[in-house]
Amino acid sequence: MQISRILRSVQHRGWISAWALALLGNHVHSSMAQSDAIGRYDRPSGPVAQSRSLVYARGGMACTSDPRATAAALRVLEAGGSAVDAAIAANAVLGVVEPMSCGLGGDLYSIVWDAKTQKIYGLNASGRAPKSLTRKVFQEKGLQEIPLYGPLSWSVPGCVSGWLDLHSKFGRLKMDQVLEPAIGLAEQGFPVSPVIAGFWTKGEQSFRDWPDSKRTFLLEGTKAPAAGDVFRNPKLAASMRAIAKEGADAFYRGEIAQKIVDFSGNNGGYLAIEDFHEHENTWVDPISTEYRGFDVWQIPPNGQGLAVLQMLNVLEQHDLRSMGWGSADTVHLLLEAKKLAYADRARYYADMAFVDVPVDALKSKSYAKRQNARIDMARAMTESEPGDAKLIHGDTVYLCIVDKDRNCCSLIQSNYHGFGSQIVPGDVGFVLQNRGNLFALSDDHPNRLEPSKRPFHTIIPSLVTKDGKPVFVFGVMGGDMQPQGQVQVLVNWIDFGMNIQMAGDAARVRHEGSPTPTLVPGDPDGGVVHYESGLPDETVEELNRRGHKTQQARTSMGGYQGILIDWERGVLQGATESRNDGLALGIE
Repeated sequence: MQISRILRSVQHRGWISAWALALLGNHVHSSMAQSDAIGRYDRPSGPVAQSRSLVYARGGMACTSDPRATAAALRVLEAGGSAVDAAIAANAVLGVVEPMSCGLGGDLYSIVWDAKTQKIYGLNASGRAPKSLTRKVFQEKGLQEIPLYGPLSWSVPGCVSGWLDLHSKFGRLKMDQVLEPAIGLAEQGFPVSPVIAGFWTKGEQSFRDWPDSKRTFLLEGTKAPAAGDVFRNPKLAASMRAIAKEGADAFYRGEIAQKIVDFSGNNGGYLAIEDFHEHENTWVDPISTEYRGFDVWQIPPNGQGLAVLQMLNVLEQHDLRSMGWGSADTVHLLLEAKKLAYADRARYYADMAFVDVPVDALKSKSYAKRQNARIDMARAMTESEPGDAKLIHGDTVYLCIVDKDRNCCSLIQSNYHGFGSQIVPGDVGFVLQNRGNLFALSDDHPNRLEPSKRPFHTIIPSLVTKDGKPVFVFGVMGGDMQPQGQVQVLVNWIDFGMNIQMAGDAARVRHEGSPTPTLVPGDPDGGVVHYESGLPDETVEELNRRGHKTQQARTSMGGYQGILIDWERGVLQGATESRNDGLALGIE
């Protein structure tokens, strides 16, 4: 690519010197192969096409969306903890400092590479609908869909049992040591970070009908903390202390469960103590596809990780590198592959304990060839229908840890929407998720609400292996953006030769308008393509000519963390991004 075109495609982040321009040109030819530059930063050395340096270390690496969570993970690694111990510690801290995004009231998914057995393990720690909640309840209430907020959106939280299941299988330290950093922050308080302060303001209005929520998360019960304000949550600290002492029983059989159930009964909810007693997680075999010599691993449905594999199988049939990063052809293919995969997602993805989801068919290469034939390179799809599987067919935190033995933990945890259902059930110190909102109420849909069924899920951790060994542990949080973001990071890294920091920094696109698994139809005009400012102007113009409706980003474009394992040199590389308050750190 010509330097003039590269500079037209970069984000507008200040002037670039002649010295930096020469450095950029050298880097494009050596490290980024045929990719365009993805950003422009005034850096004294190293590539100017990335926002910050890669973090290098040998003895372990932690990447999270908040520096305090990363620091907690390193404390655990330095104390001899495993990657899983460190991941739990980081997740617990994020539940304190990012309470709208995650916490004890949400669900969890994880992919673990165990160095001892040389195997990949998957954990689905998502909860189920109340046994007493049926579609008839909503019919009697005159509701056509499950409310986004309130107790009717509740499902049993799986986070705590997820921690304990991961810890019992892969942990080294005692649970009280793992949770100590989070408990200390909750008790002593912490200054709220800038990005999170912005999200927190939502609570000032959404908590208006829930006194316990206001008392727990608003200063003096009235105002969200601003950036730099110190916030304390002693009630959450007490809940975590009980979990550290009593294990899963504290949450699912003890006082915490009883408080939630009592609140549910008094406020129109359907959660009963039996729902907590009967909760259990599922160890699953992750699913994968090969993409240009790399194996990409995901958790099978009820999550949406399968969409990543479906998109990659379509893109693999095209020479993206020759098309160029940020070109109209490359972006068009990303968008069309997404529409096809998300149409299948809306039609087929559901709890596999209730529905026979045709996973092998949907992720097959032969099905991808048929799907690819549906793409018109000259024209955007305005309506995407699911393929025939019989022929073949919000707010979240992501973190990743690699320890000195090269155990890997890819973990994602969420309340679904910011502050989930908006409800703190009593004095427990955390909100309950609203994941049940993702059930359909149609009698004939695979994702229909049924007692004790898991809803469709958006959170997806990922792991990439090559020749049977892990090479890249990563994820991109952000609801429907997650498969789209993961695919863009992978394409940037594999097809365009970017390092993992550049791959996350690169300007992203996000298509909105596909049908959802709750049977909400897609936009009949093809939806909207949100794009960040680094996308070349000529690409945006050409996308519009092909029938895409474009709009400069006014929505979340995800939040990325990643760790690359350089086996040859025995070095780890860590990356995060400026879209969140994250930090990557390593130890020797």
